[in-house]
Amino acid sequence: MSSHTTWVVLSDGARPTEDIYFLASAAPGLRRHGVAVERFTASRSFGASWVHGRSLLRRYTGANLLLCRSLPLGWLRWLKRHRNAFGYITYLIDDDIFAASNDQTLPTAYRKRMGGIARHQSRLVSLVDEVVTASEQLARCFFSEHTNVQVLTPPLIAPLPSLQHFSLPPSSSTNWKIGFYGTRAHLADLVHISPAIQSLQTQRVDTQVEIMLGSYAPESLVVLPRVNAPCPLPWEAFKVYQREHHCHIGLAPLLDTPFNHGKSFIKFFDITAMGGVGIYSNRYPYTEIVRHGKNGLLVNDAPSEWRSALEHLLENPRAAAKMAQQAAVDAKNIGNVETAVQFWLKRSSAVPQ
Repeated sequence: MSSHTTWVVLSDGARPTEDIYFLASAAPGLRRHGVAVERFTASRSFGASWVHGRSLLRRYTGANLLLCRSLPLGWLRWLKRHRNAFGYITYLIDDDIFAASNDQTLPTAYRKRMGGIARHQSRLVSLVDEVVTASEQLARCFFSEHTNVQVLTPPLIAPLPSLQHFSLPPSSSTNWKIGFYGTRAHLADLVHISPAIQSLQTQRVDTQVEIMLGSYAPESLVVLPRVNAPCPLPWEAFKVYQREHHCHIGLAPLLDTPFNHGKSFIKFFDITAMGGVGIYSNRYPYTEIVRHGKNGLLVNDAPSEWRSALEHLLENPRAAAKMAQQAAVDAKNIGNVETAVQFWLKRSSAVPQ
């Protein structure tokens, strides 16, 4: 197979990243243009890189490779030895791994895992023709590491729901639903605004809060009335959940930390995919796409401002619905998958540097 007709995702298991930026967004369009797309799992078992590497060579010599976030050390060594057997190689990254490994506000297990990736990231970067990041700020982290660094902001891969839930007046059985759908990496961000949620839930009776952190949800919030903490879902299950559930308001706090500086605006799409209007931290990357009072709210870090923003939406349901509607329009435009298709199509016939 020649390099201009085949892309292979050499996967270390970063399925959300693979899906959002390539497999579920660009790949269908690439196939319509005659470009084959495959996914090959980079097994972590001892010696697998050499055994499975022979299979990769046999099937995909000359193909372009896409590496997402990380690759096991054995595979990095194998790929260095066989680099010339493949076409254009791209490294796709959507987080500042080094910052994550040093951020004391993040869970210890997460920092350790990020540290393992960070130790070999330079070796990975040295093997590729291009580094593709999910935001401009993250791209800057690689300017000293590689001569070809480009940006692909998140495409929208989730279907957008009707906003019928905004037309139903809150009642004892249909409370306003407020959701936080960040991972444990955003636990400190949530804890920071928790006084706003505590105040809201103790003073109102028409709000239900969902925090998808399971046992990792802050105890100070879990004990409050009408707060649910479902367990985090695997990627495929989460996509189903998004399609089948809705929220009215989504929370996306983002503190001023080196790790958060490299974040993309993917949470804008997550909230919009559940039919919600978002309240976002008033800083990059949300300041790039959120127009305050038009398609969401931008607030500073003080918990009192988050409480005020929540009250504003709750007391102005028509305005909240209008913002949710505009967010859906903007999400479709900003996250148009054709942008991702054209981005990868240009690289499908690229010549390795």
